[in-house]
Amino acid sequence: MKMIHKVVHVVVAGDIGGAERLLVDLTTRPAESGAEHCVALMTPNPKLRTYIAASGITIRDRGPVRADPLSYLWRAFGPDDVRWLRTVLTEQCATIVHVHTYASHVIGVRAARSLGLPVVRTEHGVQHYTDPSCALFRSWALRHSDCVVAVSDYVGRFLSRRAPFVADRVRVVRNGVDTCYFAPASSSLSGPFTLALVCRLEPWKQVDLVIRAAARVPGLRVCIAGDGSARAALEMLTQKLGMTDRIVFMGYQSDPRPVIAACDAAINTSRDEPLGLSVIEALAMGRPVVAFDGGGIPEIVHHGVTGWLVRRHNVEALAETLTQVVASRAEAARRGRAACDFVRRECRIETMCEGYANAYESLRGVRHADA
Repeated sequence: MKMIHKVVHVVVAGDIGGAERLLVDLTTRPAESGAEHCVALMTPNPKLRTYIAASGITIRDRGPVRADPLSYLWRAFGPDDVRWLRTVLTEQCATIVHVHTYASHVIGVRAARSLGLPVVRTEHGVQHYTDPSCALFRSWALRHSDCVVAVSDYVGRFLSRRAPFVADRVRVVRNGVDTCYFAPASSSLSGPFTLALVCRLEPWKQVDLVIRAAARVPGLRVCIAGDGSARAALEMLTQKLGMTDRIVFMGYQSDPRPVIAACDAAINTSRDEPLGLSVIEALAMGRPVVAFDGGGIPEIVHHGVTGWLVRRHNVEALAETLTQVVASRAEAARRGRAACDFVRRECRIETMCEGYANAYESLRGVRHADA
């Protein structure tokens, strides 16, 4: 009988976003993922610590850490945190180290290589490849990753173009959702047409475009579930445009289902969204999605079938599309039914876990001579 893999996930993060939610979905399913999981956590955010702990996952917590650039450099290249992580890996009898967001790459690879352990790296996005401030040792950490999981075909293609030396180690495992948890919900047949926008409120999410476009569509209401550095500016913009009665800021929601269920459709206007876990969750609940045609979005939002794709990424084009969307609740419901069917075929959590189980199994017995 094969021994089960023992995977330690290195999480160096400050926000609760798609990567962190995927982490919980994966690590709470040991049977489906073929592994026992532990999280080595370094975060300044007590909410993230609470979120992961609430799932029942084994956590090895470094305690509150600083998130400024100098602290990142010391954490990644200094001796103390690597020594701590190496101890965690040894005590947890790790057979695989799994790194996620950018801040975990160098420290995770350094600790893994010091013990001769293989590394799985999930690329949840591509922003760190286009940000000059992330260039230091980016290629080194990637070269020393044994298996690179891309969350979408788009991310996989981007990686193969940007880092051809790793192309033969890239595999696509699309994000999945629990279709029982995110079950279809009946929608309202009356009241204002309402959009759900579930995301972190950061500049690259381009939520300001949604607010400006909604101002041009009479009667349209938008519920925004999320928090982040751009929230204050977005609230000021809403007031400036006289939209406080139609744009509702709900803050971070640990369970986005009530927000999605209360709306007729969902919207995503991120710049080059790698895939969009919140988009898949909305589709699973029978809500069609309006989104910009870019990144990995066209893999899950099929124009005229599961939603609407906006070809030109500007306020005018978005407002034009939203005008079409609010014109027919019946059409939105039809696309919502197709969206639910699509997720049940293509984006189930079981399929995602199987993909990671295969990635882990591909590294069985791999050891490096660095130790």
